[in-house]
Amino acid sequence: MLANVCRRRLTIPLSPILAAAAAAASGKNPIHSNHARALLSQSYYSSAVQAAPDREPCPTTVSYLVSCGVSPAVAAARKVRIRDTDRADAVRALLRKYGFSEADITRTVRLDPLLLTFDPDRTIRPKLDFFVSLGIQPRLLATEPHILARSLEKHIIPCIEFFRTILRTDDNIHIAVSRVPRALMTDIESTMRPAVEAFLSHGLSMEAIAKLLMIHMGMIKTPPERIREAFHDLKALGLRVTDTGFLYGFRVICSLRRETMVRKVAVFKSFGVSESDLFRAFKTQPTILLVGDETIKKKFRFFLDVMKLEIADVMAQPLTLALSLEKNIMPRCAVLSILMKEGKLKRTQKLIPPLLSNSRVFSERYVLRHAKDVPDVVKAFEGKIKFQGFGESEVRTSVPLND
Repeated sequence: MLANVCRRRLTIPLSPILAAAAAAASGKNPIHSNHARALLSQSYYSSAVQAAPDREPCPTTVSYLVSCGVSPAVAAARKVRIRDTDRADAVRALLRKYGFSEADITRTVRLDPLLLTFDPDRTIRPKLDFFVSLGIQPRLLATEPHILARSLEKHIIPCIEFFRTILRTDDNIHIAVSRVPRALMTDIESTMRPAVEAFLSHGLSMEAIAKLLMIHMGMIKTPPERIREAFHDLKALGLRVTDTGFLYGFRVICSLRRETMVRKVAVFKSFGVSESDLFRAFKTQPTILLVGDETIKKKFRFFLDVMKLEIADVMAQPLTLALSLEKNIMPRCAVLSILMKEGKLKRTQKLIPPLLSNSRVFSERYVLRHAKDVPDVVKAFEGKIKFQGFGESEVRTSVPLND
C-alpha cells in the first residue's frame, strides 16, 4: 500500500497553475533565483546596504573573505564589496562575544557576507539580544544567518508573536526555533497563516499543530496544496489525525520528494521486506523513511549478516533502523559479546531487547553490574573496544533473554 501511494504521488505532477500557487504559498518568488538579490529586492536588508552588490569580485574583498575561512572559489563568487574592514572585524568580534565559534563565523560569512557591512551595534546586536531574551543561543543562527539581515521590528518580532499564538510559551518557541532556525525566514501572510488554516481545515486542532511544529518547525512552510496531498496520502495508509504516529508520518511525507519515496521503498524491498511489513513499520516508526539509503543498506547487512537476525524480526522493531549503528548498536553488541565470552551471559540470547532499552537501563543491567569483574564492558560501552562479531554458537536470536 505504501508503494502504491508513492507511485500515485509520482504520477500526478502539479499543474502549472498549482505549481505557481505552491511557489507563491511557500514564499518563493520565481523571478528571484539568487537568494541575496531576492532579499535585497524585498527590502529585507538593513538600510546600511542600499546599492546592489558589485558585479565583479573585488580582490580585497575576496582576500578578506578567505582570511575568514571562506574558500577562494566561494569568496570570488560572492558579489559583495567590503569597503570597511574595521567594521567587518567588529561584526565578527560581536558574533564571538555572543558565543559564535570560529567555525560558526566562517559559516555565517560564507552564507551571507553582506552582514559584514552592517553596523554591528545598531543593526546586529539588538537582534542577538532579542534571541538571547527568548533563550535561543545566537550561534544557532549560523545555519541561517540571513535571519540577522531581516528587520527586527517588521519581521522577526511579528514571527515570534505569531508562533506564540500557537506554541503558547517562550520555552516552546525557543525549543522549536532552536531546532529549525530557518523557519524564521518564512513570511507570515503568504506562508505561515495559510499553512495553519490548511491544518485546521483538515482536522488538526491547535494543540496538534503546536505539537507538529515542536516536532519540526519547518512544517509551517508547507504550502496548502502539499498539506492537502499529505493528508490524503496518510488517510490512504490508514492513519487518522488522532493516531499517535500521524504527526510524525505527516512530517516524513512532507519532507520527502515523490521520487525519493519510491526509491526508499525499493531499497527496503531489495532486502526482502514485504509491502505490508514496511507499511506496519512506517505506522510505528515513520522516521525510518528519513534514514539515508546507504545507511539503511549498511544496517540491514549488519543485522542480517553479523547479528543473524531475520528480516521480519527487524521490521517488527523498526526503532532499530532509527538508532545509530556506530554510536548505539555496535557498542552495545560489543558489551554483550564480551559478557557472553566471559560466561556472564548465556549464549542463548535474544539481542533486540537490550539494543532497544534506554541507555540507563542498559548501563545498569549490562555494564555497571559487571564492571568490577569484567572492566572491559565499560570500555566497550564507551566505544573504546570495537565489536568484533558474535561467534557462531554465541547467539540464538529466537530464544528469550535470559541473563
